[in-house]
Amino acid sequence: MSRLTPSSIWNIFLASGKRHLLLTGGRGIGKTTALCALPLPVGTPCIRSALVPGKGVWLAGPWGKTQIQIGAMGQASAALPQQRMKPLESGLCEAAGAVRQAAAAQSEFVLLDEIGFLESGSECYAAALDTLFAQKRVAAAVRKQELPFLQRQLSRPDALVLDLDAPAAQMGCVIMASGLGRRFGGSKLLAEFCARPLLHYTLQATSGLFADRVMVTRSAEAARFAQSCGVRTVLHTLPARSDAVRLGVQALKPGLAGAVFCPADQPCLSPETLLALAAAAQSVPECLWRTAFGGQVGAPAAFSRTFFAELCCLPAGQGGGAVLKAHPQLVRCVQAQRAEELLDIDTKEDLETLQRRILNDP
Repeated sequence: MSRLTPSSIWNIFLASGKRHLLLTGGRGIGKTTALCALPLPVGTPCIRSALVPGKGVWLAGPWGKTQIQIGAMGQASAALPQQRMKPLESGLCEAAGAVRQAAAAQSEFVLLDEIGFLESGSECYAAALDTLFAQKRVAAAVRKQELPFLQRQLSRPDALVLDLDAPAAQMGCVIMASGLGRRFGGSKLLAEFCARPLLHYTLQATSGLFADRVMVTRSAEAARFAQSCGVRTVLHTLPARSDAVRLGVQALKPGLAGAVFCPADQPCLSPETLLALAAAAQSVPECLWRTAFGGQVGAPAAFSRTFFAELCCLPAGQGGGAVLKAHPQLVRCVQAQRAEELLDIDTKEDLETLQRRILNDP
């Protein structure tokens, strides 16, 4: 199962232009692990909470020097029948002081692990947290519960929110496989690359990441291969790239947040890069997202459903790049894991060169 890596999370956050980073998700999904692996500056104040089984929850102050009990074991309540931990108001007010201390620190960021249900009923802690968000950039883990206090944090317009349970659960994928392969000398999608058909690698990289996936192609052989791998296909004879894009959008199931448009001839694309691209588009739908490595930009690209109408009305012969060019101020980039991911196969020489490069690189 592919998950967002800390480097991908940080890259999406920086590209988004948001002030705060909030990670949410269920218990055991890795919020704390990801949060603590972020490349925050040395000396960033850190406020942590820790559960002592059977006893309570303690909070460690900005530099780990203070230990404040904010929760104790108690009886289940009607509001939280599965939750036996009860908040300690005196401890939460003391913890609010630690939060205010972090807000006054000489640092750009504060790391907060985590914001949970215990704080939801404490006005003094909520006020301190508002001060912290106003004065600092905050990287925090937020408990995934339907409580107004927690939902208010996740609804902050200046925060990038990533749900680590399902970072791309509302995104679709269109595999673009309609090229005629003129420079290759014929259909390239089933050409052998590292002992497997070239198309295999794109189907494998996109598997299990998206709410829906469809391949658009003019090749009956490629369609049969994709169908044998369980991938829905649109086989067509229309002439233009714009036709393929429109067919892909129209074939996706309704209600998606957006879609990644993935070339079928980039065999080194990784699931990690595709997941990061999809998560970025799902979390920041007002932007257009494309893949990059260093200073080089390329495909795939991701579009929220806001741009689907434009994708369905492209000038004849043009692809999604026309939408990117029409809105340059909205374009953001997700960094690929390595440079080879951006390489596509146009000729037999491209295929042989990349194959040698892969096989000779341990």
